[in-house]
Amino acid sequence: MSLVGYNFGEILRSSRVFKGLTEAQLAEGICSEVDIIQFEKEEKYPTIDQLFKMASKLEVELNHFFDIASTDTYNYAIAVTELIKKYKRERDYAAINEIIQKEQDNPLFKHTSFNQFLVWHQGICTYYLEGDRKQSIGLLDEALNMTHQEQTGMSEREIEILTSMAIIEKDSGNLDKAVELFQNALNELTGLPQVLDSRIWLRILYGLAQALSKLERYEESLIYCSKGIDNCIYEENMYLFGELYYQTGMNYIKLGKENKGKEYLEKAVMIFKLQKNEKFVSLVTNEMEKLLKYC
Repeated sequence: MSLVGYNFGEILRSSRVFKGLTEAQLAEGICSEVDIIQFEKEEKYPTIDQLFKMASKLEVELNHFFDIASTDTYNYAIAVTELIKKYKRERDYAAINEIIQKEQDNPLFKHTSFNQFLVWHQGICTYYLEGDRKQSIGLLDEALNMTHQEQTGMSEREIEILTSMAIIEKDSGNLDKAVELFQNALNELTGLPQVLDSRIWLRILYGLAQALSKLERYEESLIYCSKGIDNCIYEENMYLFGELYYQTGMNYIKLGKENKGKEYLEKAVMIFKLQKNEKFVSLVTNEMEKLLKYC
């Protein structure tokens, strides 16, 4: 997302002044006061997350910053989808649901691509916020069928939706179904001439490894963990890197190879520390203590 050319600085300043806020008051909980000053001078631009928080504090819609400055609202839709992706990475499903509720009647999101994106993420939220697997899978299936034709191979977006189905089946305990869907997604992805987002490989490989571990198929799980780790290294991508090391370590411990398992778990902790992911540092440390205690 780029705000260059939108006269963003003046829109932000006038909105702040109208609301009666100082730079420091607007910045609180979002960024530094210096950042606000630089935003208003357009010396730099906020992230989409910062923009969303500023819009909330100023009590304006996010598209306020786009519609005043330009009729090209396509950029607004892109900004919204990027914000949803960010919250998905953070597993903040309540924030995603709030955005969907605000945007689902927006005519801009009636376009097939954007509508599919919203329905897809509505399906994800339905499971993680309401625990309704059946309705969730129904929404994901609806999103998939907006573009997918049975006789043709899947697009990258469609494979992502299929992967979401697999993840929800895994998290619901339908492990055999999850493995089937993950393997279908992996086969479809392998058939694409080019994959734009390499993280899709990692989501599938990690999810498949998790499902196989839960089925106590630890040796098979290790194969997909190894493929995921190799992909992270090859692509120079830290996405799910720590999680894959954790899953590998857990598998080795379950197979009775405690020392090797501990080695991988310690590497997972190190990776999470480098990523400043204290939540996962604590989680893996606690799990490591429990797993080693009962082995």
